[in-house]
Amino acid sequence: MNNAKRITLLTTPGTWIEGESLRQLERVASFSGMMKVVGFPDLFPGKGIPVGAAMLTEGEFYPHLVGSDVGCGISLFATGLTCAKAKPEKWFKKLKGLEEPWDGDAAVWLEERSAQPVFLDAAGTIGHGNHFAELVRIGEIKDRELSRKMRLDEDALFLIVHSGSRGLGESLLRSHTDRFKAGSLKMGSDEAFAYLAGHNNAVLWARANRELIAHRFLEQLHSGYRKIVDCCHNSLTPIDNKSPGRFLHRKGAAASDSGAVIIPGSRGSYSYLVTPIGDQEHNLWSVAHGAGRKWIRSECKGRLRERYRADSLTRTKLGSYVICEDKELLYEEAPQAYKDIESVIGDMVSFGLVRVIASFSPLLTYKVRER
Repeated sequence: MNNAKRITLLTTPGTWIEGESLRQLERVASFSGMMKVVGFPDLFPGKGIPVGAAMLTEGEFYPHLVGSDVGCGISLFATGLTCAKAKPEKWFKKLKGLEEPWDGDAAVWLEERSAQPVFLDAAGTIGHGNHFAELVRIGEIKDRELSRKMRLDEDALFLIVHSGSRGLGESLLRSHTDRFKAGSLKMGSDEAFAYLAGHNNAVLWARANRELIAHRFLEQLHSGYRKIVDCCHNSLTPIDNKSPGRFLHRKGAAASDSGAVIIPGSRGSYSYLVTPIGDQEHNLWSVAHGAGRKWIRSECKGRLRERYRADSLTRTKLGSYVICEDKELLYEEAPQAYKDIESVIGDMVSFGLVRVIASFSPLLTYKVRER
């Protein structure tokens, strides 16, 4: 089969997609066993592989397509905080410690959530890069019926957490690449079984990590929480119920076969809760995972420092606060470095992939304090 016939790009003509990400899609489409590759409107080039893509293979799978942050994803929590009593400026000064080891029993926390008690000092920490914990309020309800079923209170504040498996996923990938580099693992091999076992634990660990981050964040604000959705966007899934021996790789692509999906914007834009519609098979049961990068990290400071002092980037155009004491990261993760989230959501609506339930406006984003 011609490689181009294996590629589906779910973007409208007005959506900007960097050429290198398209070339990466084409390279991946040429891999042995590759059946289909889908690129989403948040597509951007990663380290040799595209981010914002879902990839289906048969008879073998590729751990490096999932990457080092196995299980990375987004969780949305309802909190006990209200809009009327929100104090983002006070909380901006108060919140701290999410880069330090938790002082609770991380082993018990993980085991209670079916994850192995490993990398205990990393449990409950956000990490670096594009990870965050963000306190938000509802911007607009689009689907009243679903919002009622999900108990979305317009007077309440919510917490979005983006993080993954920290060093656990990295160690899993390294153990593979040290032996096989970017090679595949054959279905049924001992190595394939070992990787899948490690992968599945990393997914559970990452989910537990996001919940512990929420617990630590909200404990400082004297609030409880209720998990609404948890969406993994770096994963490998055997599609045994569809056709034995097929494997679905998601790299920066949220699973759309498990209910509602939370899709974050940049720290200076809205995030969206959506519900997948249609059969989802043509888009490999996946949707976009965020806005997607527009600029590579190394370019951001050069593009922005003449116009913005680092401290000015701790406030956004929406008036929200940003806790980030790493000046380089402030530039790398500036809203300007990302695509327009409304365009990404609009493309998926146009293709009949999702329906919007609600949008959320940021009040306070936690990235990192100085240690």
